[in-house]
Amino acid sequence: MLRDLRHAVRVLLKAKTWTCVVLVSLALGTGASTALFSAVNGLLIRTIPVGDPDALVRLRWTGENDMGRNVQEYGYRGGTATGERVAATFSHPMFEALRDAGDSLEGMLATAPVSPVRLVIDGRAEAGSAFVVTGNYFDLLGVPALIGRVLTPGDDRAGAPPVGVIGHGLWTRLFGASPAALGRVISVNDTAVTIVGVLPPDHTGVLRPVDEAADVVLPLSLHPTLSGESRLTDPMFWWLNVMGRTRPGVTPAQVQGDLEGVFRAAARSGIDSYVAGLPPAERSLASGRDRGAIPTLMADSGSRGVYDADPRSSRQATILGFVVAGVLLIVCANVATLLLARAAARQREMAVRLSVGGTRGRMLRQLVTESLLLSALGGALGMVVALGARRLLPFGQTAPFDWRVLAFALALSLATGLLFGLVPALRTTRLDLAGVLNAHGRTVARSGSRLGRSTVVAQVALALVLLVGAGLFLKTLGNLRAVPVGFNPANLLLFQVDPSVGGREPGEVMATYDRLTERLRALPGVVSVALSRIALLGGGAWTGSAHVQGRTGPEGFTSHTMLVSPTFFETMEIAVLTGRTFGPQDGREAPAVAVLNAAAARELFGDEQPLGRRLGFSPEAPDEFEVIGVVQDAKYRGIRESAPPTIYRSTRQAPLGRGTFVVRTAGPPGAMTAAVRGAVREVDATLPILDVSTQAAEIEERLSDERLFALAYTLFGGLATLLAAIGLFGHASYSVAQRTNEIGIRMALGADAGSVARTTLGQSLALVVVGLGIGMAAVALGGRVVASLLFDVAPTDPLTIAQAVVTLLSVAAVAGYLPARRAARVDPTIALQHE
Repeated sequence: MLRDLRHAVRVLLKAKTWTCVVLVSLALGTGASTALFSAVNGLLIRTIPVGDPDALVRLRWTGENDMGRNVQEYGYRGGTATGERVAATFSHPMFEALRDAGDSLEGMLATAPVSPVRLVIDGRAEAGSAFVVTGNYFDLLGVPALIGRVLTPGDDRAGAPPVGVIGHGLWTRLFGASPAALGRVISVNDTAVTIVGVLPPDHTGVLRPVDEAADVVLPLSLHPTLSGESRLTDPMFWWLNVMGRTRPGVTPAQVQGDLEGVFRAAARSGIDSYVAGLPPAERSLASGRDRGAIPTLMADSGSRGVYDADPRSSRQATILGFVVAGVLLIVCANVATLLLARAAARQREMAVRLSVGGTRGRMLRQLVTESLLLSALGGALGMVVALGARRLLPFGQTAPFDWRVLAFALALSLATGLLFGLVPALRTTRLDLAGVLNAHGRTVARSGSRLGRSTVVAQVALALVLLVGAGLFLKTLGNLRAVPVGFNPANLLLFQVDPSVGGREPGEVMATYDRLTERLRALPGVVSVALSRIALLGGGAWTGSAHVQGRTGPEGFTSHTMLVSPTFFETMEIAVLTGRTFGPQDGREAPAVAVLNAAAARELFGDEQPLGRRLGFSPEAPDEFEVIGVVQDAKYRGIRESAPPTIYRSTRQAPLGRGTFVVRTAGPPGAMTAAVRGAVREVDATLPILDVSTQAAEIEERLSDERLFALAYTLFGGLATLLAAIGLFGHASYSVAQRTNEIGIRMALGADAGSVARTTLGQSLALVVVGLGIGMAAVALGGRVVASLLFDVAPTDPLTIAQAVVTLLSVAAVAGYLPARRAARVDPTIALQHE
């Protein structure tokens, strides 16, 4: 084996250019595949880094739920097989009931994110992420501290000194990975917390391995202090994620059966105590009666964390998987073609070795060794490519290269080595010794011709599919960018702040917003400033039911809501169609007013005049707001969707916690970031700025899927075209090398060089035409798969297909011309001497 390996190295070094082409092809193909697998591994396969993750079980529920007044969810959870909604938060009293009754579990934990939080360390404020957990959290998960200690049940009791453990990222970023961080006191939402430990670098807790760990983990008992809310005793506030560790031999189904009765009893007890505590007037309202629907408890494996992979990431992974698989097939076909061309130059070598006693098995072993060496080297280079390529993926970028990724890369290299190496090796060693030794041998040419032609056709077909995909997604991206959004997104700087952190009173919060607004307006280069609860096209949404007296039933009309300052419409340049917008007169003590967009006016009032009409957000108070104006429609959450019915309310008439500032600038908004940060620090040095961005960047973020697919198809389509050109060049060169004698005879009999060149080029282009035909059929069939991802362009758009065909024909003409020119320059005298 070592002798075969040394010989393989010498052979590959003799053909350095050929070897480099093969290695680059393999590195790109295996690298792209490995990068995608590493992301999918973190997204769907890898278990969370805790002790014995397979023994963890997560609790969820499905079905209609009348038992919760407020149900708060944090991450995506898939539905049931029948499409029913699944949720995974529980109230704290319910968690305690389940924990005390869980005979099938060794223990149960609860956790919830508290993000963002305001961290103040050495007088420096910044936004951070936090989790509150029960005191047994780390012990039950089997996660030790990197330094110091983790939280214990004693830390989670009422009146215990506030302590916390920090994540490895925060420890490195703000404390320089110094052990002196232990014992330091930091401020978390104005609460002094002592650091008692640092978590390992791979710790993500009950989050998926691809998620980012929290900056600080705190006892659950601190939640009221951190948030200013009393959720721990509220049976109607469902907000805690719950997981447990099963006893040996216990299945999730047994846990579900064990806890189902306790779950239903706790849910009924919670709603009964809530209704009993309502004043008689409120008890008679719809919100206090007819609440009987109890959801069904679900228990399943918690080995991959509390959250599921969201459909967006799964869809991206699926589509990119097809693209990468196509490129890998092209790579294998391309390398097989190159190996056949290389074999043409080694026929005499193989024939001599066979004639002096070498066996066909021995030759096969040597050739397969060379192929496996190529694939191993290509796989090693592919790991380097994978490290860089996965940064282009919007999911799984932080997933580590664990043993599964290494095993995948090894298996892929082995499979590709055998796939592209075995058939050429079999063809090469099937020789007519007498013919090869006497006349340069044409049997390999005949036996390998079908394989060579097939690989070229397959490469062209796959390249066409990828090029058409690239064209379709590029057009989709351009069409979406051209869609009017209903406001002017140019020169808008966005950032968020949350003065309400720490339980500040609404009046104090609004006063802080007023001071910030005035200071920002005073900055040179600022045209106007506005405030809203969420940003248009920022990814968030606030929905509810609108009711118009005499026009809607108990369900009402579904509408979106925006809480905005009086200058919002002016700053966003949203046109007023009729009536007016909010003004100084619309204060907290003034009658409540609302502004509708055109879609809401049509939905709620049809062709009737909306001004002066009244509406509300509950069937008991359908006259809460007076409509004072109608503005033009503006895109709310996505570019593809029509502007939804939207009701605007004034920040002067409703409490605002976390808010988004919209700053219109005279020049590029990014240049104002430093000045804006300085202005905020002047007003409140402890107020961190969150999510600084521009409106244009937020719109681009809504197009991230289309941008990803356009980039992937363009890159891989270009790569596939290049590989197809290399394959065509290799096949044509191989064919010319094997037909040198035939070409010489034809030229000796009177064929001119131009005729020979045209014939050779025509044979190459004929294969391309066949590949294009197969590719167009594949485009027609595959168009149904991507049709829902396109916008304002058909999956079989004739212009896009024509552009891809012309591109491939042009590249193929160049690739086929070079061997054709060499064929035209064959010297008949030398060719006949060989014959």
